[in-house]
Amino acid sequence: MEIQNYDSVVLVGLPEKLVMANSAEIRGDIQQLVEEGQKYLILDLSRVEFIDSSGLSILVSALKAVQPLDGEVLLLKPTDNVRALIELTRLHQVFDIYEDQPAAIFHLHGMTRKIHASA
Repeated sequence: MEIQNYDSVVLVGLPEKLVMANSAEIRGDIQQLVEEGQKYLILDLSRVEFIDSSGLSILVSALKAVQPLDGEVLLLKPTDNVRALIELTRLHQVFDIYEDQPAAIFHLHGMTRKIHASA
């Protein structure tokens, strides 16, 4: 898992496989980010070639972790196989999906500015 920080937005590069064998570790790493105060996450799916139900649960767990903090999770560049599964499970109705990294970062930076303006 690769982490890149863009001010208050964190880009999380996910591995080629999101399966039961690595789901606990990845879920824990993402939870750690949230516990450290990161609530605007972009999950980069561009390298993910295979995902099972445990992998899908990582995505949902990330969203559930940031929602109480008024955070947001975006999905970035899912591969065709992963996108098909996301659509089959209707998670595309839950997550915003971006194909363009700068656009995803810009969207979340807009979210952070709204929070700071209302505080």
